[in-house]
Amino acid sequence: MGKQLSGSGDLVPGTLDMLILKALARGAMHGYGVAEWIGNASSDVLQVEEGALYPALHRLELQGLLQAEWGVSNNNRRAKFYQLTATGRKRLTAESKRWSRISSAIAQVMESL
Repeated sequence: MGKQLSGSGDLVPGTLDMLILKALARGAMHGYGVAEWIGNASSDVLQVEEGALYPALHRLELQGLLQAEWGVSNNNRRAKFYQLTATGRKRLTAESKRWSRISSAIAQVMESL
């Protein structure tokens, strides 16, 4: 069973935002597509709950990291499609570097005797 990403709990703060930015680095997609990509990319270990995803998307849009426009999904339903802004790409680069440092330090601690 996977870890439910609810925006709280034992996740490092900002992790969900970073995962959303990473998903959208591949191109524009709607919210369900973002959640599906995160699940697939993590071999279904990480599952994003709608109650955390849509507020995060909205917050990232308000911060200028994403822009959104309405379109039609693959199943002919109206959906809001999100894409990274230039600021969002810069934030993803910075967060990726930060995450690498943190995860490497945690691994180092966990491997020590």
